[in-house]
Amino acid sequence: MIVDHAYELVTDDVFLRLDGLLPHAELFLKLEGLNPAGSVKLKTATGLVEDAERRGLLRPGGALIESSSGNLGIALSAVCAAKGYTFTCVTDPHVPRQSVALMRAFGAHVCVVDTPDGNGGYLGSRIALIRSALDLDPSLTWLNQYANPANPAVHAARTAAAVLRELRAVDYLFVGAGTTGTVMGCATHFRRHSPRTTVVAVDAEGSVTFGGPPGTRRIPGLGTSRVPEICRPRDVHRVVSVPERDAVLMCRRLARSHGLAVGGSTGSVLSAVLRLRSGIPPGARVVALSADLGDRYLDTVYDDAWVAGHFGPAVAAPPGRSRLPGPGATKAAPEEVR
Repeated sequence: MIVDHAYELVTDDVFLRLDGLLPHAELFLKLEGLNPAGSVKLKTATGLVEDAERRGLLRPGGALIESSSGNLGIALSAVCAAKGYTFTCVTDPHVPRQSVALMRAFGAHVCVVDTPDGNGGYLGSRIALIRSALDLDPSLTWLNQYANPANPAVHAARTAAAVLRELRAVDYLFVGAGTTGTVMGCATHFRRHSPRTTVVAVDAEGSVTFGGPPGTRRIPGLGTSRVPEICRPRDVHRVVSVPERDAVLMCRRLARSHGLAVGGSTGSVLSAVLRLRSGIPPGARVVALSADLGDRYLDTVYDDAWVAGHFGPAVAAPPGRSRLPGPGATKAAPEEVR
């Protein structure tokens, strides 16, 4: 494969068959993190920027601004660097430090909002800051991933189409819901081309996206404190809200059982699969979308101290046996860790 731009390196045909989680059915994990931006949001970023270019909103040397909890900010930073645009990402304290560092490596300006909105999150505050910036500098272009139909459109045309192209028959599709662009785009495509497929939106407890009560959320990627304009709950068949504790447990379990470190939203998506497993018939073909990999969560989801501090030592304890001797020990004694 030879391409002219890094943002064209989207791998839409990589699936991992997951054994053990759903023994009576086929479970495939669609790995979206194997691209230069490291997440499914590279498609979102490219779609939003190219749509703005087609509509004449972006001209050479233009300046973009967008709100992001991390992944879209990284993807837009990469796309803007390649296309010669200036980019400012408005984010919040939950963004992983690795994500901020990567955005800055691509030349982006990063503004961290630390005042929560009325629902205890930061999305409303981030958007308020963007509106203030637009008032001060009308030359800025806000792509507005939360209301822009180009967001779900790119995932209907690429993400969902790739699932059907590669696997042909799909009985269940589980997709995490952040801005809801990916899940709404997938729902649109599957409704037209595979109406028999049950599309499940996976949300985080504490998110208001699908009408749940607001609450504290620490892991970026899923959920909102403000309902995105592109969200159409009636387009999906089921909504499953997952506690962050379960997402963390699943991420750490998958790392040690399959040698794959995934992001927090993937832990939520796979936890949702297990929650619905009793209703999934034998032999069904199930696809779960993994938005990103785990390297951006080493300070949180995969850090024992962080996990123990937020979810308790039982969640932080690794499964299996520890065979390492303690300081000064001469003989290792296997110790059961539960």
